[in-house]
Amino acid sequence: QEQLVESGGGLVQAGGSLRLSCAASGRTFSSYVMGWFRQAPSNEREFVAAISLSGVSTYYTDSVKGRFTISRDNVKNTVYLQMNNLKPEDSVVYYCAAATVSYSRELNYYTNTDKYNYWGQGTQVIVSS
Repeated sequence: QEQLVESGGGLVQAGGSLRLSCAASGRTFSSYVMGWFRQAPSNEREFVAAISLSGVSTYYTDSVKGRFTISRDNVKNTVYLQMNNLKPEDSVVYYCAAATVSYSRELNYYTNTDKYNYWGQGTQVIVSS
């Protein structure tokens, strides 16, 4: 069982930056593809970014390309989401998730919530205009 705990959310002005962290409790962190999703009230949870087991490969939804960066530290069992040039429409709850990897796939396979086995509790981001 993997437990994920997000942190780093908060209030920021438009154009500002935040760094979200997601700490995993298990011993097999490096065996998971990690992803970030976000969800607005009454909306479906949407994909933001994913990162490969080693951290070499990353994949982003178009709306955050060039602004957000996903990274991971397999020693600290932590995945990060650096968010720059934040916009009011980025104001939602952000969730990290871990996906068990059966065999190698391209990261675009991991854009759906049903590919992930474990989820954090979410962290709120509010961007003021």
